[in-house]
Amino acid sequence: MSYIVDFKNVSTVGLESSPVVEALAGLRANEARYFMNKYKHEFTVVPASESQESIDYVNQILKERDIAFAAKPLETSRFQVENIQFTYVFYEDGLALNVMYTVDDPKKRAVGFKLSEGMEIPKELEEKFKFARQKSKLAGTIRGSFFVIKGQY
Repeated sequence: MSYIVDFKNVSTVGLESSPVVEALAGLRANEARYFMNKYKHEFTVVPASESQESIDYVNQILKERDIAFAAKPLETSRFQVENIQFTYVFYEDGLALNVMYTVDDPKKRAVGFKLSEGMEIPKELEEKFKFARQKSKLAGTIRGSFFVIKGQY
C-alpha cells in the first residue's frame, strides 16, 4: 500500500525497523519537501515487498560499479517529473539511494547516495566514494555522494 510522505509532520511509518528511524524519516521527509517545492509533486513511497521491480532496476544500475547492498530495502518510490525519471530506495541501515535518469539527455543521469545522521558509511561505499555534508532542518546532517550512470537502462 502506498503512502504519501508528509514533510510537515514527519512520520516513521514503514521505517520502524531502522536503527536510525528518526533520521531516516527526516531524510525521507526532506526528499518529499524538495519535490513539492521544486515540482509540486507529492512524494509517495511503497513498501519494498510490493516494489521488487524498482529494486531490481536499481540493482541493475549498481552493477556498473560492482555495488550490492547487504542492507534490507524498506521502501521505494518511482515516478517521472518533467523529463526525469526518479527511483528511490530507502534501506534499513539509513541509506537513501536515488536514481535520476533523464529520458532525453544521457549526460544527466546519476545515482545519488544520502546517509542518515547517525549511520556509518556502508562498507560497500566507504572506499569508493567521498561524502559531502549538508544540513537539513528535517534530517539533521546528511552526507551525500553520487556517480554518473554510463549505461542505458
